[in-house]
Amino acid sequence: MRKSVLVTWLTASTMLLGSATAFAEEKVKSQTETQRRHDKKRSVERVGGGAAGGALIGALAGGGKGAAIGAVAGGGGGYAYDKYKKHQKKEKEKRNQQ
Repeated sequence: MRKSVLVTWLTASTMLLGSATAFAEEKVKSQTETQRRHDKKRSVERVGGGAAGGALIGALAGGGKGAAIGAVAGGGGGYAYDKYKKHQKKEKEKRNQQ
């Protein structure tokens, strides 16, 4: 009996809280926020892609331990590539301002 009352109460409260947040106004994001989010997503894709590729090659070459080493090496390579691309973007923006 107690358990069913508790489940009913939790379900009802969840429904009420969920509907209250559904009517909240959405904050308008500025262009810089959107750009920052896009840049962060691109960085994660580059580092994660490098790590996944390194893990795949490491697993084929050396099994489980090779996959771990490959993931670290690939992630490091992806990070370096991301830094390189960000530097290129800054240089391009600097040239366009002049």
